[in-house]
Amino acid sequence: MPRIITYNVNGIRAALGKGLINWMKLAKPDILCVQEIKAHPEQVAVFDFEELGYEHYWHPAQKKGYSGVAIFTKIKPDKVIYGCGIEKYDFEGRFIRADFGDVSVVSVYHPSGSSGDERQDFKMKWLQDFQKYVDNLKKMRSKLILSGDFNICHKPIDIHNPVSNANTSGFLPEEREWMEQFMQSGFVDSFRYFNTEPHQYSWWSYRAGSRGKNLGWRIDYNLVTENLKKNLKHSVILSEAMHSDHCPVLLDIDF
Repeated sequence: MPRIITYNVNGIRAALGKGLINWMKLAKPDILCVQEIKAHPEQVAVFDFEELGYEHYWHPAQKKGYSGVAIFTKIKPDKVIYGCGIEKYDFEGRFIRADFGDVSVVSVYHPSGSSGDERQDFKMKWLQDFQKYVDNLKKMRSKLILSGDFNICHKPIDIHNPVSNANTSGFLPEEREWMEQFMQSGFVDSFRYFNTEPHQYSWWSYRAGSRGKNLGWRIDYNLVTENLKKNLKHSVILSEAMHSDHCPVLLDIDF
């Protein structure tokens, strides 16, 4: 049964310096989907991953030290697709897909809109284009696992203070509405499938000791198509992992 973990590492070189390899030995992901790698493979000691038995596939941003996604896997994929074929998004390294038999696993990094209106507009356009892309992809690859940082809290339970954050990027009504209709288009939030309790988050601001106080947001997801729902075994947020301002989210699934 494959163990899939999604992790926004906020700079893979920094995460490696904080013990990422040792954590991987203990967490034992079969497939690790990482986001915000902020590096090209030639800048990283990839031998460390290979020693653990991982093949590694990278889709970094063109801009140095920015964005980028990768997949590390112990299961050999049949095929790897880099990017989504839309230049302005592929330039930022936001999407990589690996096919394993009839199941496709995607590492995706949705844009943040927190730096201002221009990026918020970019994010909303991306969301629209992402929905279209995934709708088309499902026609060819009907079993999808979308693992990554969506930069959106779906519901009030997913954020520490829904009232004061009502007009904050990542919890805007139009973003949450997009998330809702995306789920309705045929996806299951695997974490919520097993966990209905509040105060479970995957990202904390570096400001004001937010992590220590657990003032967080749940913006990292493993979404699976409805046809994989019966294969779901277990999902948990690994909040003790401290290599990033995010933490990993684990999914055990039978495929």
